[in-house]
Amino acid sequence: MGEGASFSPLPPLPFGVIIPFTPHFVCHCLFTLLYFLLQQSELNSFLWTIKRDPPSYFFGTIHVPYTRVWDFIPENSKKAFQQSHIVYFELDLTDPYTISALTSCQLLPQGENLQDVLPRDIYRRLKRHLEYVKLMMPSWMTPDQRGKGLYADYLFNAIAGNWERKRPVWVMLMVNSLTEVDIKSRGVPVLDLYLAQEAERLRKQTGAVEKVEEQCHPLNGLNFSQVIFALNQTLLQQESLRAGSLQIPYTTEDLIKHYNCGDLNSIIFNHDTSQVPNFINATLPPHERITAQEIDSYFRQELIYKRNERMGKRVKDLLEEYPEKSFFFPPAAASQTYTRGHNGTIRFLPFLPAPNS
Repeated sequence: MGEGASFSPLPPLPFGVIIPFTPHFVCHCLFTLLYFLLQQSELNSFLWTIKRDPPSYFFGTIHVPYTRVWDFIPENSKKAFQQSHIVYFELDLTDPYTISALTSCQLLPQGENLQDVLPRDIYRRLKRHLEYVKLMMPSWMTPDQRGKGLYADYLFNAIAGNWERKRPVWVMLMVNSLTEVDIKSRGVPVLDLYLAQEAERLRKQTGAVEKVEEQCHPLNGLNFSQVIFALNQTLLQQESLRAGSLQIPYTTEDLIKHYNCGDLNSIIFNHDTSQVPNFINATLPPHERITAQEIDSYFRQELIYKRNERMGKRVKDLLEEYPEKSFFFPPAAASQTYTRGHNGTIRFLPFLPAPNS
């Protein structure tokens, strides 16, 4: 580190958290939050400052339409974004290659179709559910969406087109996104995509701390029986919702409310992590509960802990390589909350909550 990395205190940002950048900084702690310092009565704006000259920032985002949260984001967070030189996202969603690679990794091997690999009953239920969604989608669309030229057939094809060529795990995630609440939010960029578009508009230098393959391969790494279990549980949940016999305990509205209030409630945010559903529930028979726990453990390890350690190392390398630049990193707030205290890492990151203003 050159002389540009000062270890003297900088004025804390309002509602922010200061992270000292020291030679002993442990890379995989970059995405860990001191949850016990921010109990229910203490709220913040999901902005953290890395103490150096110039400062760099972490800003926790969520995958919801930016219009639902933008007005609640404090000015210090927006100012940090405006003043930063370089913005690094998890993935660069404005890059055509990224979108193409994400699409390709979701497909079955050439010549295979979903009907060939799924059990017959699950395939029939899946097809029936997608027919239901397509039938209902026009009634789910808002007048604002129709006013923008966004119509049900186009939207269904944009989300579910080519579904018979997709790997079952990606079909499971697709089914989870084909709900009335999610459909009503389509057509408006989610917060991290909006920030990427703004960074491009402001001609900021941008980059990504992840590769597409690093997001795809863990999902494609589940074994066949685990994938079939996950898809079956997803269909059961959607069928129960349609029948009115199930109510989701945590909704997107809950997520937005807690985010806008600056609430680091890990239970809420865990449901946003990587858009991967939680299959563990008390009604499962013992052998299925074991499968659900194995899937949950696998996703935590691959999509949270290993992923954060990998991204953290890259962030650390960037900060050391460009000490004269101010970086803005907008990772998901969910993954930050999810990782608190894992493997004792929390004790290596002595950052303090800044005073409220």
